[in-house]
Amino acid sequence: MAGITRGFVGRRRERDPRLPPGQYDARDEWPVLHAEATPNIPTDRWTFTIEGQVEDTVTWTWDEIHALPRSRYEGDIHCVTTWSKLGMTFDGVAVDTLLAAARPLPTATHVMAVSHTGYTTNLPLDDVTGGKAWVVWDADGEPLSAIHGGPARLLVPHLYFWKSAKWVSGLRLMDHDEQGFWERNGYHDRGDPWAEQRYQGD
Repeated sequence: MAGITRGFVGRRRERDPRLPPGQYDARDEWPVLHAEATPNIPTDRWTFTIEGQVEDTVTWTWDEIHALPRSRYEGDIHCVTTWSKLGMTFDGVAVDTLLAAARPLPTATHVMAVSHTGYTTNLPLDDVTGGKAWVVWDADGEPLSAIHGGPARLLVPHLYFWKSAKWVSGLRLMDHDEQGFWERNGYHDRGDPWAEQRYQGD
């Protein structure tokens, strides 16, 4: 029998285990996708409010939120349009720190993230607590640009990126679930990349 010729066997490319199903590595690119025109929000007019099912409604200015303990996320982000960016660094403040000041009521089960533009997206409270979510203003060591949600955006990296509301202005805690902008337009209510929860019914 003739021996096997190695040159005829292709080398299989290993898929990066950090990529959820159906995603590709965007590498140096960071695609820009949003439903609204990019706003210009001066930091001296930026605020962030937690309200609704809380003991205390709390609002922070830009300077006040920067005076809180800083927190960093190092990891990956995933967009429902199939791109992922691996090994990113975001700096800001943990949502846990903000919620501790507002003191959620026992009845609170969900949050509605609200942007200065009016954009909304809904999340279970469990998805923004326990070290899983941040309000961030730096990305990879640079101030977050307006096209990527600056001066500050919500960051919920374990869910598809439409849940990480750009130009975020606050969280409204609720005792029920309520669909936000993309959810009313056919996107999944939760958006887990590893379960490919892209659209209603997935």
